[in-house]
Amino acid sequence: MPRIETNLSLASDQFKANQAGNLALIERVRALEERVRTASAQSKPRFEKRDQLLPRERLSLLLDHGAPFLELSSLAGYCLDTPDPEKSIPGGGLVAGIGIVSGVRCVVLASDSGIDAGALQPKGLDKQLRAQQLALENKLPYIQLVESAGANLMSYRVEEFVRGGSLFYNLSRLSAAGLPVITITHGSSTAGGAYQTGLSDYIIMVRGRSRAFLAGPPLLKAATGEVATEEELGGAEMHTGVSGLGDYLAEDDRDAIRMARDILAKLDWNTQLPPQAPRKVVLPRYPSEELLGIMPMDYKRPVDMKEVIARIVDDSDFLEFGARYGSSTVCGHATIDGMSVGIVTNNGPIDPAGAAKTTHFIQACCQANVPLVYLNNITGFMVGRAYEQGGIIKHGAKMIQAISNATVPQITIYCGASFGAGNYGMCGKGLHPRFCFSWPNAKTAVMGGEQAARTMAIVAEAASKRKGQDVDAASMESMQKRIVETFERQMDVFTTSAHLLDDGVIDPRDTRTVLSFVLSICREAQLRNPHTMQFSVARP
Repeated sequence: MPRIETNLSLASDQFKANQAGNLALIERVRALEERVRTASAQSKPRFEKRDQLLPRERLSLLLDHGAPFLELSSLAGYCLDTPDPEKSIPGGGLVAGIGIVSGVRCVVLASDSGIDAGALQPKGLDKQLRAQQLALENKLPYIQLVESAGANLMSYRVEEFVRGGSLFYNLSRLSAAGLPVITITHGSSTAGGAYQTGLSDYIIMVRGRSRAFLAGPPLLKAATGEVATEEELGGAEMHTGVSGLGDYLAEDDRDAIRMARDILAKLDWNTQLPPQAPRKVVLPRYPSEELLGIMPMDYKRPVDMKEVIARIVDDSDFLEFGARYGSSTVCGHATIDGMSVGIVTNNGPIDPAGAAKTTHFIQACCQANVPLVYLNNITGFMVGRAYEQGGIIKHGAKMIQAISNATVPQITIYCGASFGAGNYGMCGKGLHPRFCFSWPNAKTAVMGGEQAARTMAIVAEAASKRKGQDVDAASMESMQKRIVETFERQMDVFTTSAHLLDDGVIDPRDTRTVLSFVLSICREAQLRNPHTMQFSVARP
């Protein structure tokens, strides 16, 4: 068996420094996630007065007790609402993830109405669209727990209004694709947001709390002069007894959540899957805790990515493909929790041989229907006269073509640096991997900051010489400093994940667990054949 033998020195100063740095970054991520929960929980007295549950309490009751829940995009919008990192509350005003409800794997999205009444924050729209995309791609039911003040009119932006139509487009597509859309309207669902409720296959409303209308009392009076109460316009009793918008009338949040779980149980969703043979699982030979000591804080330090592979694959068993050809690009077969995967990673820049080998490997995995996992740690493609003459562009293009047209699920983990075209060649977010996660130490940029600064300095010096001007050393130094600061400010996960350039930041120690969970989702999606329709389910 081709097991990886570790060369990691657990007692070395470098290992300890890496471990300390990664632990500090993980603590920072967890502190930001806790900040969101704390901010939402501050509304608890107000919710209790209304006999309501907080959003995360609703979510906890909805999900099967003890079952895994993969939260997505927890840092969405961080520092986009305010430049002060101590005041910014990430999350986009939503809690999104994939979990188990009545034994069924589902995409779940809940308005975080404990914060600003659930109004969408920066990147909240993109977070919701991404959750819908994951439901469509992975053939998962979609459950919404809705209570939102909608868009903040004080920070209105026309582009977000127009793009918001995609939310309703996706809900229609989910229904037509045979993927049930179940909505509990816990509170307000107004204006365009009312269609978030209306475009659902099953709608549960809460007596005395649900509100769904295109125009609330203030807008109605301003537009037409008509005076009406919220209950008359869009209350739960009206919609379940008069308009027909609501299907079920719940007495409170708990009752509504019970109904949602009952609906999903009655659909008998999992009977669509054929029986699967039990998988043989052997844990890695090395503990996941050691992953913290592998990746350095300085992305310029070399890393043997086989040490990472050894701590996430079954029995640390890795059958390397083309080990002697294009050796800085590592490809090979392994299993994770008994599921076959092809792994692509980097022990250096991608050269023509590495690109050609990876293209071959991706296509071979597609032939065998084996999902691909990219452990992204790449400073870029090799450059220089020899590599240009060796066809680095055409071989890199073939590699990107193979990724773009792959017929198997592709999952990307940003483990370290992800620079330049190497980001694309290693199935970065722009190449549409099925799932994409980052380690806290990951860096993403068109190139390193110092490299960018040197490049611009060379260009500026050449321009000065062409004009016959002397180079201003002080100005040049100032320019390079600004460039480095600009690049470094944008390349860490606290910026990239805030912009939803991944599906979330994960603890490296959880990598195997996360990969197992999403690989299971992808595997089920391939086996499932929902009953698709020409149109989505329409309300009576």
